[in-house]
Amino acid sequence: MAVAELLAPAYLAERSERLRASSPATALVAPAATGDTTFSCAVDADGNAAAVIQSIYAEWGSGVVAGDTGVLLQNRGSSFSLDPDHPNCLAPGKRTAHTLTAGMLVGPHGVELVYGTMGGEGQPQTSAAIATRVVDFGLSVQAAIDAPRWLLGRTWGEEHRGLRLERRFVPGVADALAGRGHENVSFVEDFDELMGHAQAIQVFPDRLEAAADPRSDGAALGF
Repeated sequence: MAVAELLAPAYLAERSERLRASSPATALVAPAATGDTTFSCAVDADGNAAAVIQSIYAEWGSGVVAGDTGVLLQNRGSSFSLDPDHPNCLAPGKRTAHTLTAGMLVGPHGVELVYGTMGGEGQPQTSAAIATRVVDFGLSVQAAIDAPRWLLGRTWGEEHRGLRLERRFVPGVADALAGRGHENVSFVEDFDELMGHAQAIQVFPDRLEAAADPRSDGAALGF
């Protein structure tokens, strides 16, 4: 709704009519949690598939709004470098690395798996876990997403150098990782949203199977 419409006398009069001094306000509904990245995917009846990830990266992106559109510009380029000796130096024609991963596995007969997640530095880790669980271990997409996850680095907020595991990993995994040189290995709660919000669709010759992450409020729908 445009600001001019919100401030129009007729609209203000209509809203004021809904106020009653004798009726106290009911409890306010808590606003939805904030966010900066979302992933979605779709496959249609003809086998056309799309994997889309949208992100402003930092909490307020670049802090720059495109004119009067209200569109906040992202700052994914903050992980790039202008140092010519840095491996992630920005250069013409170079596919500079970042964490955005909208994935699609294509086999001899077309698309077989569409998948992705939000989750900062955990995005490539979670995407790799989902793909290998489905392809190499034969898990369903829902089982692959539900299974315990790990995170090396941060999802959002302050930088984090340690390795975090969901508690559902079998006993001894943390000690084994520490024994292999991983420092600062810790646990988070099961199905913690720090581990990302993944979604996926697996394509079979006779059907589609879709899955949403129980760590988030996403959903898998067919229509």
